[in-house]
Amino acid sequence: MGLIRDWFAEDESVTDVASAGNGGVATSSANGGAVVLGDVNSGGNAGNAIGVGDTVGAVGVDGGSVANLTDIGVSANGGTAISDASGGDYNLAFVS
Repeated sequence: MGLIRDWFAEDESVTDVASAGNGGVATSSANGGAVVLGDVNSGGNAGNAIGVGDTVGAVGVDGGSVANLTDIGVSANGGTAISDASGGDYNLAFVS
């Protein structure tokens, strides 16, 4: 039985590669999933309230304009995904 160095090429222009315990491919994801919102109440939305008392003759009533804006920001961040493709311990090494 020879020494391990006898398995390697004598020619130094040749590259020997030794591998042991390669873990393979690891995949992971950090999907955020779905977000469900219930009812969103952005105010009474009554518009303009106008009270008109007793009148005689032609009466003009203008309630003006009503605008209501509701901004909602929703995020479903998944966080951090961690993968590991460790090769393990006590593996055999081979040279190719």
